[in-house]
Amino acid sequence: MTALRVVTLNMHKGVSPLKLDSTVYRLRQQLRAQHADLIFIQELQQENHRRQHRFASWPKHEITHFLADGFYPDWHYGKNAEYRHGHHGNAILSKFPLHKGINYDISEYRFERRGLLHSTIELEGLKTVHCFCVHLALLQRGRERQLETILHHIERLSENSPTIIAGDFNDWRNSIGAPMRAAGFFDVFESLYGAPARTFPSIKPVLPMDRIYVRGLSIQKAKVLTEWSKLSDHLALYAELGH
Repeated sequence: MTALRVVTLNMHKGVSPLKLDSTVYRLRQQLRAQHADLIFIQELQQENHRRQHRFASWPKHEITHFLADGFYPDWHYGKNAEYRHGHHGNAILSKFPLHKGINYDISEYRFERRGLLHSTIELEGLKTVHCFCVHLALLQRGRERQLETILHHIERLSENSPTIIAGDFNDWRNSIGAPMRAAGFFDVFESLYGAPARTFPSIKPVLPMDRIYVRGLSIQKAKVLTEWSKLSDHLALYAELGH
């Protein structure tokens, strides 16, 4: 069967690493050039009236619609943070029909709102693949509590079905690797190359912040999209999975 192609990216709310210019048009072009089947996005600025005034090129409609239009037939957005001029959150874009689940509030602190977005797809030869897009806390103790919550939701929802968990884990110490493996999940880069991929900061990545974890799917290929270094403060990850 054809490999399932997956990309994950913290898109920095659609602005460049130093917040000097909008990157959403270039990001759309690069996403489409990868021909990925599933896109997991964090810090997707679904709506921002200030940026519409600041950047002449800022889309006039929802960013998920702008990124997906004409290329990804289905998408799912989960709002994590809302303010007077807009809101942002996690999103999944898909070439397959999505059965949209819930965006679970996993926030641990008032100063940062975080979510776990759940959808499922149906693939030939498999009943269901569960897809989770996640953005974890900056502080380690918060991440530890969030991981307990996430694994509880996944165990309840997926029932050992093939599962992908992708996103910005902010886990630069790789402290969640062991509990993830205990739950049956494997990081695609650690499995192939012995260590998680370094993705932050994008200009000169030294910290392994972003991950693609899988269970019940084979890992065929993984790479860091280093050519995207000016699109966000994080680099994107790409993986091909067998099913």
